[in-house]
Amino acid sequence: MRELWKLNPFILRYPHLLFGGMAFILLTNIFAVYAPSLIGEGINALKALDEVALKPLREGASESAVFADEVQVSLPSTLGWLASNGADLKILDQPIASKSEALNWLTQLAIWQAVLFILAYLIKGIFLFFTRQTIIVMSRRIEFDLKRNIFDQYQMLDAAFYKAHDTGDLMNRISEDVSKVRMYLGPAIMYTLNLLMLIVLVVSVMVYIDWQLTLYALLPLPFMSIGIYFVSSRINRQSEAVQEKQSGLSTFIQQHIAGIRVLKSFRREEDAGLRFSAAADEYKMSALKLVKTEALFMPIIVMLVGLSTILTIYIGGQRVMAGDLDVGHIFQFVFYVNLLTWPFASVGWVTSLVQKAEASMKRINAFMEAAPQIQSSREGISALKIDSIAFRNVSFTYPETGIKALDQVSFSISPGQVLAVTGRTGSGKSTIAQIAMRIFDAEEGEVLVNGVNLKEWDLAAFHALTGYVPQDVFLFSDTIERNISFGMKGGDAELSQVQVAADEAHVAHNIEAFENGYGTLLGERGVNLSGGQKQRISIARAFIRNPQLLILDDCLSAVDTETEESILDAIRKKGENAAVLLISHRISSIRGADHVVVLDQGRIVESGAPDVLAKSNGLFAKMVKQQSQHQSRN
Repeated sequence: MRELWKLNPFILRYPHLLFGGMAFILLTNIFAVYAPSLIGEGINALKALDEVALKPLREGASESAVFADEVQVSLPSTLGWLASNGADLKILDQPIASKSEALNWLTQLAIWQAVLFILAYLIKGIFLFFTRQTIIVMSRRIEFDLKRNIFDQYQMLDAAFYKAHDTGDLMNRISEDVSKVRMYLGPAIMYTLNLLMLIVLVVSVMVYIDWQLTLYALLPLPFMSIGIYFVSSRINRQSEAVQEKQSGLSTFIQQHIAGIRVLKSFRREEDAGLRFSAAADEYKMSALKLVKTEALFMPIIVMLVGLSTILTIYIGGQRVMAGDLDVGHIFQFVFYVNLLTWPFASVGWVTSLVQKAEASMKRINAFMEAAPQIQSSREGISALKIDSIAFRNVSFTYPETGIKALDQVSFSISPGQVLAVTGRTGSGKSTIAQIAMRIFDAEEGEVLVNGVNLKEWDLAAFHALTGYVPQDVFLFSDTIERNISFGMKGGDAELSQVQVAADEAHVAHNIEAFENGYGTLLGERGVNLSGGQKQRISIARAFIRNPQLLILDDCLSAVDTETEESILDAIRKKGENAAVLLISHRISSIRGADHVVVLDQGRIVESGAPDVLAKSNGLFAKMVKQQSQHQSRN
């Protein structure tokens, strides 16, 4: 349980629920142990009356001889206490003077003992309700805290972490893994405390009645513990294997749902179905192995508890015949042994829960202890204005592939300037945008903002001054208005602000043509919009921030020439007050830039005004010529 100990700080947040639950469990078990004593004492009282009155009558003695001195039978302890405290028990606390009174006494005793037994279980049920309202509620609150912490960790980790982990696996940790940990925090803790308290109370009462019979009744239980120990270790190994298979299956499903249109367009449904069946079969086989192991628990426990019952009746019967024990105590012991049946049966289930929770918590802890490579400086610089941003000999290599995306790249940009970065596919354009936003850190060289290394800035303060439109557009399953206003701090913006941003992004007329306008609900990732509409809504999301540094990463690839020109006019207007970093492989998108940087295989091969570069014989001129010929053919 090394990993589960790390949950203790969460548990200590709710001491009133934990200790309240422990108190209710104790009270529940006190009444659970008290109820069988009513049976035992009642049977002993009935046997006593039978011995002094009913048995002689059955054997032929006269009624007058049996009741000559009037028969007085000691009441069970609870009824005796009630009688001594003024309870009107009628015939029960009076001497018995006839056979009819004896039979009436038997009836009254049975009724009173039954009422007390039912009352004891009713009170037990009430305390059991409060037990669940404390321990289980505590587990639900910790589940919420744990999911909140995991979600916070999701947001804190950087892009490098998400490149190395599958989305399905990460989703599994906040759903399935947390659910298994919750089962430990709730049912496992509750049943464990219940078992410990019940054992202490039951064994104490049993030893008080007869310690020798107690030894025989409890003799099979150590063998049960040994069996549980060996089976639970196997459960631990198999639980980890099941979790790994389940994560793989979740990842498979997530990827195929996200790429369903590609799947259908290539008619690969049958192939995907076969691969899903193979992955599901692997998960099924792992789960079945675990189920088979868990299935060993109940037969072992039921068999050993049954053995305890047999020993109790056999040994107890011998001691009754020897005069060392009352017959009512055998009934009481049988109740106690069966009272321990479910708690001991739950040992197997609880052990399984703990093993599963341990495996899940290990996965959660490994994730929670991961530190982002990109971290804000503890004494980070924050400013209200960006005066300049400069790359100084920046180099970067992707660790997953070993591809060197940038090699000694240098340039600078100031507010009022539009700097364009272009080049062939794979030349490192998008890497520049990601390093400028500090999604990645430069491997060599440095990025200076206002003359200070970006690593020394407070990331939140820096990002508050920027607007970024990534190449891979992402829209939330929400209204268009909320998708655009997402760019504002807190996600709150006036409708008029949203409309202005949409108009600047040249998407307002499309939105207003929808039946619900800005209240139109988008499907997953904006599936009910065209590629160009998604790009322009993403641009509007950046425009509404009125950023001082606007970074646009090839975000006009899906729009027509007329729409592109309108958006570029809006970008140039933004560039009057902000620094604009415009990244595109389309020459038409960057012709209005003040300065152009041309990349090839991560290096700057050309730099200058677009008109000047277009007249040279370099790579930029070739790109202009190739794209002009392509447009003329179309």
